[in-house]
Amino acid sequence: MNKLKLTMACGRYDRTQPLIDGRVEPEGVDLKFIPLRPGETFWRMLNHEEFDASEMSLSSYTILRSEGDTRFIAIPVFPSRVFRHSAVYLRADSEIAKPQDLKGRRVGVGDYQMTAAVWVRGFLKADYGVNPEDVTWVIGRPVRTIKPPDGIRVEFMSPDTTLEDMLERGEIDALATVMIPKTLGRTVRRLFADPRKVEQDYYRRTGIFPIMHTFVLKTRLYEENPWLAISFYRAFCRARDIAYYWMYDTDALTVSLPWVIDELEATRKIFGPQIWDYSIEGSRPTLDALMNHLDEQKLTRRRMKVEDLFVPNISPFLNEYLRATAEE
Repeated sequence: MNKLKLTMACGRYDRTQPLIDGRVEPEGVDLKFIPLRPGETFWRMLNHEEFDASEMSLSSYTILRSEGDTRFIAIPVFPSRVFRHSAVYLRADSEIAKPQDLKGRRVGVGDYQMTAAVWVRGFLKADYGVNPEDVTWVIGRPVRTIKPPDGIRVEFMSPDTTLEDMLERGEIDALATVMIPKTLGRTVRRLFADPRKVEQDYYRRTGIFPIMHTFVLKTRLYEENPWLAISFYRAFCRARDIAYYWMYDTDALTVSLPWVIDELEATRKIFGPQIWDYSIEGSRPTLDALMNHLDEQKLTRRRMKVEDLFVPNISPFLNEYLRATAEE
């Protein structure tokens, strides 16, 4: 059959590289993969719908769906998952010693609705009693402007500076950012001195491995070709599995870290064999927690259910896929 010519924008990760170099091709698709950084991808897709499919901020996507905006439909693929306890920074000379000390402070975030900020506010409230209302949020340059929730103190950064510079000058007390500050270890330190220990404890207690991004198709395209969801899902799973296969190659290390094998084995002792889960049920604690955080933080118009987000035809295929891979 003739293949559909489609464009897809997504980050260049080990788990997507096989899609970029052609080792994996979605069945029935003549794919043009456009490797872009997440911020650019989101802005171009949300504002101009430039691509047939793309990586997408999970919080932005969920907020859109809660508002009745159904231009996109997601499949349960999660290109980016990152623990964010390590993403909160202070001046090295800050008197802040623990998360509770953030009450009454000014905290910078690139975008109030960005998924990383949602997760940070989520664990601050759940584990340390710091509510979003307890903080003044200083916003950088948002991908999509929204009206701040009632009761939340929000200020906007001056266009002639950066949040990192504001932290250096003491104009904000803390910064939650997805990018590591250039002066970390000199004039900047992390809120949590040993974030890995805190994040591992968080995972063991909650089962949450924070999801940042999902993968979306244009809804019209999916409705006309529902098989595309399974084709892309199978391709993403194969690409991820290839990445792990090559990462575990001891003949010649494919990752430039001397103890990457030991790291992989240690991580599997915590997560089990499937570290980077692409499924709803396997990621249920994480997805449910994000829906709860978005509702509590008054970012969604209504409390969203996980099932409201994803295509309905993946679950039957997933059961067959898991059986097939278990037999290989």
